[in-house]
Amino acid sequence: MIIEQIYTGCLSQGAYYIESNGEAAIIDPLREVKPYLERAHKNGATINYIFETHFHADFVSGHVTLSKETDAPIVYGPNANPTFDAIIAADGQEFRLGELTIIALHTPGHTMESTTFLLKDKNGRDHAIFTGDTLFLGDVGRPDLAQKADTITQEELAGLLFKSLREKIMPLANDVVVYPAHGAGSACGKNMMKETVDTLGNQKEMNYALRENMTEEEFIKEVTDGLLAPPQYFPLNVKMNREGYADLDEVLKRGTRTLSPGAFERAANETGAVILDVRHQDEYEKGHIPNAIFIGIDGSFAPWAGALIADVQQPILLVTPPGREEETVTRLARVGFDHTLGYLEGGFERWAEASKPVDKIDSISAENLNKWYEKGEKTVDFEVFDVRKETEYDTEHVLDAKNTPLDFINEHLSLFPQKSIFYMHCASGYRSMVAASILKKRGYHNLVNIEGGLQAIKKTSISTTATVQQS
Repeated sequence: MIIEQIYTGCLSQGAYYIESNGEAAIIDPLREVKPYLERAHKNGATINYIFETHFHADFVSGHVTLSKETDAPIVYGPNANPTFDAIIAADGQEFRLGELTIIALHTPGHTMESTTFLLKDKNGRDHAIFTGDTLFLGDVGRPDLAQKADTITQEELAGLLFKSLREKIMPLANDVVVYPAHGAGSACGKNMMKETVDTLGNQKEMNYALRENMTEEEFIKEVTDGLLAPPQYFPLNVKMNREGYADLDEVLKRGTRTLSPGAFERAANETGAVILDVRHQDEYEKGHIPNAIFIGIDGSFAPWAGALIADVQQPILLVTPPGREEETVTRLARVGFDHTLGYLEGGFERWAEASKPVDKIDSISAENLNKWYEKGEKTVDFEVFDVRKETEYDTEHVLDAKNTPLDFINEHLSLFPQKSIFYMHCASGYRSMVAASILKKRGYHNLVNIEGGLQAIKKTSISTTATVQQS
């Protein structure tokens, strides 16, 4: 028996390869299916099944392409309604894989079709559960993504999740291994552990949602408390996962076209494409194409692109580090952005050499900012904006700083001064540069980025504080 977790850090996502006696199954594959095909080919195995725990919202799965490549059926649990051919398993339905058995356990709550797959070993003993977004390590799936005002609420979904956990998962033995679809950093839960594999017994001890004496009312309150609005690309990814999508090869062919500076400029003007600059924030700061949005490829690139670019149908033009064009197009496609039109040949350096317009971000070091504080030059008009999450801000922030989280930057535009200089920071510099690029595109040219973010500020004597929690 082979069980391999294939974890993608950018999405905090775990896909799974299972093999027994030359037969293989894939659970929750990513859109690029080559790694799974190569893994099976290396072992001389045949992929017999593609199991989907639910219609994913935070990424486009590889189920449709992988099924086309292998003729393996796609398997969903009850209530799934894909527009393509698939096996809709009954609750408790068994699937043989070599000497192993995989059983579909319907566990609604995160979504109505959410299903946990229980793996039994060759002796018929419960070995592992692949829980999708039903059970995470340290948390459970958020119950608001599938709510519909006219049919079901997040509280009703949370109630279903409470029953699913207690009737289908908690009765299993403590030594059963838990393989979730996501880990820390995913927007599909609130407070997941950094670990990606655990035993069910340990989760019963430390996961708040699995407390033995917890009432349904307590569960609903705790699971729904503090939920932020989901990223706007989530429903669009669900639609693609339910209805199908273009092959990644087609997306890559279109997205990796090279464009000279002149052709790039014409394409931007003619299509209204977003110019997306994915270089390091320090490079973007020193010089970039006017109105280009920065989202660095070496940060949480795909989730931020999904959260901040309003429409997956939006055409995109890329400015990338040399040699990372295909990687960028692939990572955009993982979250449904299939309309990349090409990339700037020779990168930003070629643009500058062609004497095209260039913009930059004004920045200040934390040390120089501190000198202003020490000299008493901080005026009444001096404003600092913190673009970290509210929970980070509450833990510690610069005295008098305003919290304008990057996730919802467009909702905070009215807070930023139109004329007077203002200062921005995040934890280390990545998110504040993203925010600065968005504000610049919207006409705010009076901003200054604080280099190094709060990490650098804390090394100075600038005062910080924590939000006082009211009891």
